[in-house]
Amino acid sequence: MARGPRNQLRIIGGEWRGRKLAFADLPGLRPTGDRIRETLFNWLAPYLPGARCLDLFAGSGALGLEAASRGARKVVMLDTAPAVVHLLREHCATLRASGVEVLQADALQYLGGPAEPYDIVFLDPPFHQGLLQPCCERLATHDWLAPRAWIYLEAERELGEPALPEGWRMHRGKTAGEVGYYLASRNTAPKGDGSS
Repeated sequence: MARGPRNQLRIIGGEWRGRKLAFADLPGLRPTGDRIRETLFNWLAPYLPGARCLDLFAGSGALGLEAASRGARKVVMLDTAPAVVHLLREHCATLRASGVEVLQADALQYLGGPAEPYDIVFLDPPFHQGLLQPCCERLATHDWLAPRAWIYLEAERELGEPALPEGWRMHRGKTAGEVGYYLASRNTAPKGDGSS
């Protein structure tokens, strides 16, 4: 099946820098743009090597595969669409991405199951479905976040800065086109920790 350039994304840093990967042509599938990814991964650069990452709405794979390329030790990627999951698993095989696991699963149902802590969570659900807040609540109330976890949030620009669960702190936020994107942390680092 032929895919045009509009259905390709490019890994922008790390081991697989410059690799172009096809993604499924499905309604609402919206890869995080290069400029936003560059900014996000600059923010996360000190925390990525060896990190455990959870990508709850994998879609094109732009965030999860970028994290793996840049040194994350473990990346779990979720999506509900069989075509997306199949293609992402093909990419992982091609890239020999042994630390990446792709699951066909609904994010909210998954977050209601047995939890394990992650250092970085990517949360960029489809727009106009009201999924951001319930996902944040489940991340906050179950044991999904390591003590110094970082949470990336992407949403419609017009919604403004998302409300955060108790114990989270907003660090950075920007807008690009119709997208608002933000980096929050779980605010449980020991006193005297100089991170900002």
